[in-house]
Amino acid sequence: MRQRDNLRVSRGQVAWLEYDPAESANQLWCLRNGAPLQVTAPDFSIRSGINGYGGGALCLDGPRAFVVESADQQIQQVDCNTGARSRLTCEPDARFGGLVWDPVRCRILAVCERLKHGQVEAQQLVAIDPETGRVGVLASGEDFYGAPVLSQNGCQLSWVTWSLPDMPWLFSRLWRAQVNQGGTLASPCPMDTPRPASVQQPLFVEDRLVALSDHQGWWQPYDVSAEADSIQWQALTNRQADHANAPWQLQESHSVALPGKAWARVIYHQGTAELWLCDGSGEHRLAERFVDFRALQQKAGRILCIGKRPDALDSVLDIDPATGAVTLLAGGEQPLGAGGCVSPELLRFTAANGMGITGFFYRPVRHDPGHDNGLTSPDLPPVIIRVHGGPSSAAYPVFDPQVQFWVQHGLAVLDVNYRGSTGFGREFRLALAGNWGEADVEDMCAAVAYLKGHGLADHRRAFIQGRSAGGFTVLMAMMETGVFKAGASLFGVSDPARLRSQTHRFESGYLDWLLGDPDQHRDRWQQRTPVLQAHRITAPVIFYQGGQDQVVVPAQTDTMVAALKASGQAPAYHYFPEEGHGFRSASRQAFLLASLLRFYQDHC
Repeated sequence: MRQRDNLRVSRGQVAWLEYDPAESANQLWCLRNGAPLQVTAPDFSIRSGINGYGGGALCLDGPRAFVVESADQQIQQVDCNTGARSRLTCEPDARFGGLVWDPVRCRILAVCERLKHGQVEAQQLVAIDPETGRVGVLASGEDFYGAPVLSQNGCQLSWVTWSLPDMPWLFSRLWRAQVNQGGTLASPCPMDTPRPASVQQPLFVEDRLVALSDHQGWWQPYDVSAEADSIQWQALTNRQADHANAPWQLQESHSVALPGKAWARVIYHQGTAELWLCDGSGEHRLAERFVDFRALQQKAGRILCIGKRPDALDSVLDIDPATGAVTLLAGGEQPLGAGGCVSPELLRFTAANGMGITGFFYRPVRHDPGHDNGLTSPDLPPVIIRVHGGPSSAAYPVFDPQVQFWVQHGLAVLDVNYRGSTGFGREFRLALAGNWGEADVEDMCAAVAYLKGHGLADHRRAFIQGRSAGGFTVLMAMMETGVFKAGASLFGVSDPARLRSQTHRFESGYLDWLLGDPDQHRDRWQQRTPVLQAHRITAPVIFYQGGQDQVVVPAQTDTMVAALKASGQAPAYHYFPEEGHGFRSASRQAFLLASLLRFYQDHC
C-alpha cells in the first residue's frame, strides 16, 4: 500500500516521500498549484539506511530538494519543478540521514555514518556544501547522533546523542552549541536532564530551546535553558502522556510551534494519537477522525502533517488551527470504499504484574455458518493475535490492508500493545528489561483468555503472528503454552546470542537489555533461545525470511527451521532472496497473505 512520510515545508514549497508498492520505490512528491505531483522517476528510490531504519532522507530549500538515494546512500539534488537530478556527495564509505537545510549558511546539515569494510565504524554530525558536495565535520566522538536542529537566526545548534549499549529510548543526551561565523561549532554544552532519561526532538522557538524528555515518566515537552552553573528543565505541560513514540528513525516531528506562542502537539492515549492545539485560550483537540500524526510542519500559521485513519491510506493534511478545518492535500485513498473497513475496538485487560494492557480488536466481516470461507463454524471465529515488532514499538489503529484481508476471510484480529510497547510511559516501556520472552508471552496468552472470557473469539483456534522481534515472541509462545494452535514468524529472532554478534551496530546492545547480561544470566538466555528449545514446539509454525535482511539476518530463520526439522517437525518456510527487513514488493506481500491464509485454513 502507498505510504507517505518525511513531509517538509520550505519557502512555500511542500514536499514529501511516497512509497509506491508497484515499483518498490520511495519517490519524491510535491504540491504544484495545489495538486500533488510525482517528481522523481519510478526507477529512482529515496531512503536513508542510517541505523538500519533511516529517517530524514529529504530536506528542502524552496524548490530545491536534497534526498538520500536508496541504492548508494549518497545525497542528490532534485529540482521539484523539472525532476532534474544531480549527484552531490561522493563518499562511497558513508551513508547519510537526518538531513536539515541551513538557510543562513545555505548548506545541508546531516548525520553521517562512516563505514569500514562494510561495517559501521562511527557517526558524525556534518555540514555539506550544496555546490561542491564537500563534507565537513561539525561534531564527532559520540556513538550515535540524532538529527540536528538550527535556531531561526542560525546562531545555535542542538542535537541528541546516545552511547552503546543503550538505545535512544533508554538513555540519551541533549546538546547545545553556538555556531560561529565560519559555520563551525563553539562551546558545545550537554544540557543534562535532572535524572537519566531519554530525550528527543529538540527544536528552537526563536532562541528558546524546547525538547521532549521522559525524566518524569513520560515524553513531555520542556523549555531547556542554562542558568548560572545549572541546566533548567521547565515543564510546558502537566499532562502525563507520551508526546512522541520511540525514535527508531531520525528526524521525527510530533510538535510544531505556531504564531502567537501557540503549539500543535501529538499526545498518545491508550495507543491512539491525538492532535492538540495549545494556545492562550487552553487546549483544543484537532482532526479527531485521525488516529496518528507524523511530520508536523508549519506554513503561514497553518499545521501541515501526515495523518492516518483506520479506513484510509496516509493523508497529507492542512489544518487551520483557528477553525479546526482539515483540508486533504494528497492521499487519503479508501481502498475498500466508504464504510468498507472494519473499525478497531479498544480492548483493555490486565497483565500478570497488574499493569494495564490494551489492544485493538477487529471483528470478522462475515461469520456465519452459511458462508464457506474455510474458516467459519457455528461457534466463535478463529483469531490471529498479532505481535508488533521492536519490541520497543507499538500497534496503532491505523489502516492496515493485512488486517482487512483477514477479517474479510473470516478471521478476527487482535493487535496487542504488550508490556514494553511505547506510548504508555517510561515505566511501561522499560517493563520488558530482562523480561523479553516472558512478559510479552504472558500478555499474549492473557489476550486469548480475555477473548475467551468475553465471547469474542474461539480460543481453541487462536493463532499467533509476529514480525522481527514479534517473531521471537511467537516462537516463545509456541513452547508448551498450549494456547496457540499455530504460529507464523516473519523474519523473527530465534537465536539471540548469535544475533548479538551478527546484527547491526544500532541494536548491538539491545539484546543485553532485553535478556540481561549473557554472562550473568546464562540459564535465562538458554531457556529463551528458541533454536535451542525447538523440541518444545509441537504445533505447526510457518516462516518467512528476506535474504537481504541486515537486522534479523537469514541465518536466524535458517537455523530455526533446521532445528524444528531435527526434532521431527515439518515447518513451512518461504525465503525471498531479494527482500530485506520487511517485504516491500507488492507481489511478495500478496504471496505472503495468500500462503498465510492457506496455512490458517489448514489448521482451523
